[in-house]
Amino acid sequence: MKRQPNSSEETANKLREHMVRTQIAERDVGSPAVLKAMRQVPRHRFLPNDSLENAYGDHARPIGNGQTCSQPYIVAHMSDWADIGANDRVLEIGTGSGYQAAIAAEIAREVYTIELNEDLARSAQTRLKELGYSNIRFFTGDGYQGIARFAPYDIVLITAGAPELPEPLLEQLADNGRLVGPIGHDAQQLVRVQRKGGRFETEHGIYVRFVPFVSNGFESE
Repeated sequence: MKRQPNSSEETANKLREHMVRTQIAERDVGSPAVLKAMRQVPRHRFLPNDSLENAYGDHARPIGNGQTCSQPYIVAHMSDWADIGANDRVLEIGTGSGYQAAIAAEIAREVYTIELNEDLARSAQTRLKELGYSNIRFFTGDGYQGIARFAPYDIVLITAGAPELPEPLLEQLADNGRLVGPIGHDAQQLVRVQRKGGRFETEHGIYVRFVPFVSNGFESE
């Protein structure tokens, strides 16, 4: 017998549908795969100490350790702009709560995600495994260098504000691969970089505000 959803699940489902309809579909996100993923992933499970209403609100939410779970629209917009496909291999820099990884994993073949903070990395891994994601591989460490041994990647997603694009991440892109992430110091702007042979074509998008990309790689340049 199919288990009937309880009242809190029903409330979450309604809030999630409202979130997708009003915060995402009515803006500039048109990818059916992204919209489906945003409807599928229970965002409140990634914000266990928050209320349902806050979990599905149009804003970023704190997840501890000075980090945040990005605004749902930004997660959807980045996924849409990256043009994640069903056969793609995705590298995510900054696992955080695991929400962006879950959205990517709903669409892509494989997701590799790396997080500097060990506490966040452990809790995200536990959460995503409890939710049944078997196509995500987890790593702890400095994301500046990416994960070279599994490169190349079709998609690279950066989920923290970097002062400039890390060269190793560009080099780990497959031909025709796309990198999407926020670049800048005080004023951050989303960029999309596509690799075409030995060239990198860059587009600039909306202005955003992410927590800083912490890495020794920037300090050594």
